Amino acid sequence: MVYEERNIWASLIVSIVGVIVYVVLVLQQAGGGPLAETDWVPLMLWVIGGGIVAAIVVSIAWGIVAGMRDPDGVGTSDQRDRDIAHMSTRVGQAFLVIAGLGVIVLCAFEADWFWIANTMFFGFAVSSIVGGIASVIAYRRGLV
Repeated sequence: MVYEERNIWASLIVSIVGVIVYVVLVLQQAGGGPLAETDWVPLMLWVIGGGIVAAIVVSIAWGIVAGMRDPDGVGTSDQRDRDIAHMSTRVGQAFLVIAGLGVIVLCAFEADWFWIANTMFFGFAVSSIVGGIASVIAYRRGLV
């Protein structure tokens, strides 16, 4: 597994776990009450910050293990890696645009801040996850 693919896997795993953790924490805090009345801001910030740190730590740890197995190929990337990165970015950005449009609609209807922020949060999460899945598929099956 090449350097770029390892980083994508690390990001993908952390993104999925982070979304699950956030949803569970918000639902626990709501306790059956209205979701919009939860104190979601610190939860969201901690999950975002923790996700960034976790992705870096997982990537570094995985890189160390890979470096012990194949010292020559640890940090190399080539044109194929760049092409896959461009493709996955385009795929992920489509979902980010959809979330942005959703946020505009929610603002137009003066929705609660909770729904606006969570629409954007999940837009970023879906963008990251779908882009990561597209990258993994491209690494496994190749670009067409």
